[in-house]
Amino acid sequence: MRHRKSGIKLNRTSSHRKAMFRNMVTSLFKYNRIQTTDAKAKELRSWANHVITLAKRGDLHARRQALAIVREKAVVHKLFEEVENLFGSRQGGYTRVIKLGQRKGDAAHISLIELVTEELMSKPKKKKKKKTALVVKSDIDKKAEKLETPAEKAEETASADDKAEAASEKKAMAADDEKTPANADAPVEGETDSVKAAPKKAVKSAKAKKSAAAEEKSEAPKAAKKKTAPKKEAAKKDADAEASTTPEKAKKKAAPKKKTAKAEKGADVSETLEKPKKKKAAPKKKTE
Repeated sequence: MRHRKSGIKLNRTSSHRKAMFRNMVTSLFKYNRIQTTDAKAKELRSWANHVITLAKRGDLHARRQALAIVREKAVVHKLFEEVENLFGSRQGGYTRVIKLGQRKGDAAHISLIELVTEELMSKPKKKKKKKTALVVKSDIDKKAEKLETPAEKAEETASADDKAEAASEKKAMAADDEKTPANADAPVEGETDSVKAAPKKAVKSAKAKKSAAAEEKSEAPKAAKKKTAPKKEAAKKDADAEASTTPEKAKKKAAPKKKTAKAEKGADVSETLEKPKKKKAAPKKKTE
């Protein structure tokens, strides 16, 4: 009867078996992997998990219990210092067993046991699919669908096209309204009632005509100036030519004017001299 006796004997005594697994655990933590038979690898997993659990606990009593199993103090010290970095977020499953095949000579099955130090990757949560309610069509709806003629379907498509065109026209009109200024609809002076009642497009065309007429008016005086400019230049040239040909005549004509001015001045002076001075009236004698 083997009640409460776990583990395998491996055809060895208890002392031999314990010494063998203590050496194997020490080598596993020292080199992170070892190669052995399948049976020994499976039994070694429980020893390694027990030592790692003690290292995670981390107190003095756990360290002494680990030293009772592992034969080297340096290995125990390294394990207790690095256990959080190696297995911090992992709860069990600290070792991995990989089968390598049969051994030459006795054909024993060989496996590789190693420590699992990779970080745990959180599995992405699967999105729950929403349950769609099944729509069950009644017999009346099915009959109504069958009774629909192709002419009715064509009318439906035509109405849909008309709606789309109307929507596009509305969008175009809205865009035109945004582009036009706020006072575009205000009536212009001199416009008749017919012009006021005309649509926006007619108003735009009238404004375009007015702007063209204003541009023509602004260009007209410039052209007139260009035409009159050569005439003025020609008149100036003629006047200069006449002045250069008849300088003596101009001098003669200007001379008498100066003389007359002097004569007039002399006449004024003579007139003032010839006028007799009025004598002051003698004061009347007072009568007693």
